[in-house]
Amino acid sequence: MRHLFLFLFLLLFSFSSKAQFSVIPKPLSVQPGEGTFTLSSETPVIAGKFQNEAKYLQKHLQDEFQIAIHISGKKSRHPSILLQENPNLQPNEYYLSVKQDGIAVYGKTSKEIFFALQTLLQMLPAGASRQAEIPVAQIHDYPKFGYRGMHLDVSRHFFTADEVKRYLDYLAYFKFDKFHWHLTDDQGWRIEIKKYPKLTTAGAWRNGSQTGPYADMKFDTIRYGGFYTQEEILDVVRYAQKLHIDVIPEIEMPGHEMAAIAAYPELSCTKGTFEVRKEWGVEENILCPTEYTFKFLENVLDEVIRLFPYEYIHIGGDEAPKTSWKNSSFCQELIQRLNLKDEHGLQSYFIKRMEKYLNSKGKKIIGWNEILEGGLAPNATVMSWTGEEGGIEAAKSGHKAIMTPVATNYFDHYQGDPKTEPLAFGGYTTLQKVYQYQPVPKELNASEAQYIWGTQGNVWTEYIPDFPQVEYMIFPRMMALSEVAWGTSDTRQYQYFLQRVQTHFKRFDRLGIRYSKAAFTQ
Repeated sequence: MRHLFLFLFLLLFSFSSKAQFSVIPKPLSVQPGEGTFTLSSETPVIAGKFQNEAKYLQKHLQDEFQIAIHISGKKSRHPSILLQENPNLQPNEYYLSVKQDGIAVYGKTSKEIFFALQTLLQMLPAGASRQAEIPVAQIHDYPKFGYRGMHLDVSRHFFTADEVKRYLDYLAYFKFDKFHWHLTDDQGWRIEIKKYPKLTTAGAWRNGSQTGPYADMKFDTIRYGGFYTQEEILDVVRYAQKLHIDVIPEIEMPGHEMAAIAAYPELSCTKGTFEVRKEWGVEENILCPTEYTFKFLENVLDEVIRLFPYEYIHIGGDEAPKTSWKNSSFCQELIQRLNLKDEHGLQSYFIKRMEKYLNSKGKKIIGWNEILEGGLAPNATVMSWTGEEGGIEAAKSGHKAIMTPVATNYFDHYQGDPKTEPLAFGGYTTLQKVYQYQPVPKELNASEAQYIWGTQGNVWTEYIPDFPQVEYMIFPRMMALSEVAWGTSDTRQYQYFLQRVQTHFKRFDRLGIRYSKAAFTQ
């Protein structure tokens, strides 16, 4: 009987502590205590060298909870929040100690302090205003994967720089640390390149868009487009840096480049005039591997490199039909001259040549899993999207892989009954399916598994015309992926995850953020 009483007590304590602890992603270790810490305008933040992080906390507490804390350089007689460097901790590791008489945050660098503050912000009650009771707890935490990414396609539909910043805010709140910015495609070129002004005067605009279901093949005639100036790009990148997010630009090659070809027809293997593509899907006309094309790409990348300080650049490499190459006498002669096997070998040559150039500039490349065809570039990282096979092959050959399979990580797919959901690309990716995903394939042994760098959610925007719809498609699925990427997801505790998600819905309602309730209505 005594053992039964103890079991029931622990069970009740477990559920009560979970009910008040809604952090996503779930921390690695939480030791709840008794009581709460009262956060109010009387609470100082002793920031030391972490001024930027303290200002971030100050702004969010003011904007979301009307709690006007102040930043101090010295200890106070009031219970305070202490931000403290601990050089003995590992990268990405943090400690958060909440006691009744104060809060202490420990990290090796500002990045870890920032992670801890996201946890702290999520510990505040969703309805708090001017004062908040934070539950006492000792938290030790670090992520499993070094790459925790979200992608956004701005080519099919364009989003302003301010909207991209809001997207980055969402990433930071759920501890993503990579932003994959898909800037060029057949339907629009979105980054200013000063050496090639027609990329934005012509390539950034299309004379209509596909409307309705893809199979209907209906189009409007409304001119559509937009682009980011280099000043706007730099502003977004600086904003991301303050959030400890690395920005990875994607400049597609050799396929998905109709916008560039429309601006500069010399890039095509065939002669003629071309338009920025209105239709979604895959374009047959791809970049011709001439010296003009390679010089064009090198010049473009030179400007891209100056805008994006992170060491990786995504070069696409996916969905590049070889029809135009097969019909090109130049390409066929080039295949023979380079002693290549076929057009796949020519694409491998293309990618390897661009990788060599970027490596010479101190950059590394990421490409979709099609870059494996014909032979993988020596230092490339593979983003596996058509399934897990590309990531498995990359890892087995000693290359980094980012797992982003279409079946679980594509947030442009339906998340509920297509009869009641907004028009989407297709597919069916529920919240539970995202939460159940594990980025390390079972086919890999322990040594090979080390090459799985992490995972990413992809947001392609053919059927996402505005930013509120972006929000609807990523929430709450992005929250599930954040816990998968952090390494603390547990399919046995899916119902507990759902409880925490619903707590965040209260915050979304206060901030006017759209989200889907499909997982809770079926």
